[in-house]
Amino acid sequence: MATMILRDLKPLPEAEGLYRRWISHLNEQFTLHGSADRRAEIVRDELYQIYLGQPRGSRMNAGLTSELATCVLAESFDARNATLQTEYLDGLDAKQFAPRKPLIWFWQMFDRSPLGLNLWLGARFRCMLGGHIFRSIGKGVKIHPDVRFTYGYNLTIEDNCRIRRGAVLDDGDGELLVPEGTIVEAGRTFSARGNS
Repeated sequence: MATMILRDLKPLPEAEGLYRRWISHLNEQFTLHGSADRRAEIVRDELYQIYLGQPRGSRMNAGLTSELATCVLAESFDARNATLQTEYLDGLDAKQFAPRKPLIWFWQMFDRSPLGLNLWLGARFRCMLGGHIFRSIGKGVKIHPDVRFTYGYNLTIEDNCRIRRGAVLDDGDGELLVPEGTIVEAGRTFSARGNS
């Protein structure tokens, strides 16, 4: 079995500064704006830039069949136009979930974008979002791409945890604590009922 050696790899200083400014800006925006609608607008505008490489401007012409797919894509950036599997679950607390939904959508869309392939940026981005989605997230946490969770608001991740690619944090049965220093292996489910 191959092991992963933890190295302190970093982007070039100019890129690192830019990445940190972007994450800090988003953190400030999500801290300042707690409503579901405002967060959805922020996420929509950021996804527009990530996927289309330009600021969101005027609406495209949905009447032109040549622009239909682009219009559908642009509308899909808004979490209010998307449905998530979690929203169909009986145990969902809609009031707690509403302000988190745009951020969960952002997490999922980020992971599917070219930016999501950047491990250094992605780990910091996901932890910033986790601070707004989860009950609590500790210091030194590393969350890899394609990690899923049920609601988010029941989840506490303590310091120095590693959540590997494709892991599932099942907080669907109530509060879920990932204890300090835990490593949730790739493709595994971590839940209060036991790990599989």
